Amino acid sequence: MQISFGRPVTTVASVDLPPTGPCWTSFSRVGFRFLFVYVVLYALFTQLLTSLLPIPNLEIADLSTHWPMRPIVLWTAVHILRVPRPPFADTGSGDKMFDWTLVFCMLVFAAIATVVWSLLDRKRPNYITLYKWLRFGVRMVLVGQMFTYGLSKVIPTQMPFPYLIRLLTPYGTFSPMGVLWTSIGSAPAYEIFAGSAELLAGILILIPRTTTLGALVCMADMTNVFLLNMTYDVPVKLLSFHLFLLAFFLASPELSRLINFFFLNRTAPPSAEPPLFATLRVNRIALAAQLLFGLSLFLVNAYTTYTYAKQFGFARPKSPLYGIWNVEQQFIDGQLRSPLLDDSGRWRRIVFDLPTRVTFQRIDDSFARYGANINIREKTVTITSDTDQNWKASFTIARPTPDRLILDGDMDGHKTRLLLKLFDLKQFNLIGRGFHWVSVVPYNR
Repeated sequence: MQISFGRPVTTVASVDLPPTGPCWTSFSRVGFRFLFVYVVLYALFTQLLTSLLPIPNLEIADLSTHWPMRPIVLWTAVHILRVPRPPFADTGSGDKMFDWTLVFCMLVFAAIATVVWSLLDRKRPNYITLYKWLRFGVRMVLVGQMFTYGLSKVIPTQMPFPYLIRLLTPYGTFSPMGVLWTSIGSAPAYEIFAGSAELLAGILILIPRTTTLGALVCMADMTNVFLLNMTYDVPVKLLSFHLFLLAFFLASPELSRLINFFFLNRTAPPSAEPPLFATLRVNRIALAAQLLFGLSLFLVNAYTTYTYAKQFGFARPKSPLYGIWNVEQQFIDGQLRSPLLDDSGRWRRIVFDLPTRVTFQRIDDSFARYGANINIREKTVTITSDTDQNWKASFTIARPTPDRLILDGDMDGHKTRLLLKLFDLKQFNLIGRGFHWVSVVPYNR
């Protein structure tokens, strides 16, 4: 002890603790190096990074589709993995050969970087500071993903209610993913519930004190999503598995406390997770910044999702002639053609769903899709082909009653007259059945 201004002061020499914190084991240090490099690479070169850029209605391509990563991935696929040159275009699939090759490349890069890092930094006792920032980064990317996917379900756009054509498609022709999308889209309340669970995970992860609980909720969410992706062949398997692993990374330091509380009936000590900064004031400023950033992510994703809903989802505009119209009579060049003829040139139904599209269902139940320009004021509709610029049809519209429609005009050089009757959509059990608290017998059709 020494005396300074009459008050006892403990000298630094009397404290027998290493100034840089505890010494990690060799396995922990090497494992952290690999984990750090791989997580940073995965975040940078996938949608984890682009989801953190709160710019409304702006689609930003992943960095992996640009130089230098793109040529590296393509070269690796062809010369190392011996697969055909994979496309890198955004097709909506996250499990393209390009994506699998990208993950392989990042694993190799992480392994090489770990070896070099370990040789150059053998004497460092721990990576506490780097670990704190890695944990912070993982929290932010998980928040971005949970807000993106959560809001796309809370505002039902990821799995919209089935379009009219879907209602006419035989169930056996659905792909497994189509079955999942249609079933969840047909139950918007469940979709909103699932999205709320993902939003809850994002909000809890955003707040440092509730990060562990948020990670556990996220793990539960991603377990469900990953199993659905695996069993219904949804091409988001890579992403959902990585999101589960990232949530597990956040929860793993608290496993001993969780085991004590849930299984061993022991007192769980306070969390030993270090704060991001050394002083309380700076940590409070950092918390405020994180909350503001999270709020901006939430608002931008909500705005973007609702914009999509107005284009493709429940709030989308519908055709002025919206509905499924059965063809009762069809005249071609003045001659009545029976709709029962097994002729692909005859129409069984006409479907008006989107404002600028029309779909004809043939006698063999196949579909022919066309562009449509409907003018209710002038009572005309012009139909164009997507593949043949010379093909055209023009009709005048007569609607003597709400459930009757007459199209009279010219189709591909032939005088055509169609007498249509509107199909009552409530005849579909999927729409008309509704919800019942009391059911005498199971209504399983």
